[in-house]
Amino acid sequence: MKALTFTLQPHTAFATPLWGDTLFGQLCWAIRHGWGETRLAELLDGYTTGKPFLVVSDAYPAGYLPLPALPTRFWSDQPENAKDRKALKKKVWVPHEALTQPLKNWRQVAVEDRATGVAPFSRPQPRNSLNRLTFATGEGEGFSPYSVGQTWYRGSLEVHLRLDEDRISCVDVREALAAVGASGFGKDASVGLGKFDVEEMKAFEPQPHDEPNAWLTLAPCAPQGLAWDARRSFYRPFTRYGRHGDIAVRLGNPFKTPILLAASGAILAPRKPDDWSRSWVGQGLGGDGTLSQVLPSTVHQGYAPAIALHLPEAV
Repeated sequence: MKALTFTLQPHTAFATPLWGDTLFGQLCWAIRHGWGETRLAELLDGYTTGKPFLVVSDAYPAGYLPLPALPTRFWSDQPENAKDRKALKKKVWVPHEALTQPLKNWRQVAVEDRATGVAPFSRPQPRNSLNRLTFATGEGEGFSPYSVGQTWYRGSLEVHLRLDEDRISCVDVREALAAVGASGFGKDASVGLGKFDVEEMKAFEPQPHDEPNAWLTLAPCAPQGLAWDARRSFYRPFTRYGRHGDIAVRLGNPFKTPILLAASGAILAPRKPDDWSRSWVGQGLGGDGTLSQVLPSTVHQGYAPAIALHLPEAV
């Protein structure tokens, strides 16, 4: 699969984090609206059997990737006092140029959010509840305020994709991504949130280490049931409580079956030698009615773009 990186320029606040699996879902809706349901069904053929047409990463600060979720024993810098250890926890981004260095040195060159130039900031947006039947704001005093969180980005973001050029072109992917940016990503897109422009498309696929033996994931993925070495795989688990988007929210039940995933930045070591040129890992989920009661064909991106690296033995 071809490895591409798209540079995004946010123009509004976001109410939903730019996670790869969520962005993949919105790209599928953009394809359906742009080229038809038949075209989307063709692209999704084989998706749950290890044949993805597209794999999408989270959005990262331009020029950076997530620091792997590894125990401290794998890092060369292990401070003795608690204050220094706490400071190191804020270093979560690794610059691209550091990927050629030994993994144990990555935390030394990692930076905090504010050093990336993109550092997001959040602020509450006040709102008031409205009864859609009476068009009033409530009972009694008639005022029921609440607030929702919004996240703003100060600079450009990068999304890394893997695509099968025999099934979908780079131009079509860019057009679909631009459509998502124009209509808005995630929650509250209908009131102007989640807008971005696609500024640049370029190739980005770091050269693997001389002796690769593990993968670094760039999106939430589903490693369960696959041939990973549990003793040398490290990740932060989280549960995805998914919801339908677009026109599917009007089918009667917008909620999907919860899914257990490994968060971005996981280290997955295969039990046997792997194809290190593949540049993605994981599996496609759903397609058989297990994820949605109202739309049985629903799938979820359990794949993730990945970078091959060498995981040393812990000290």
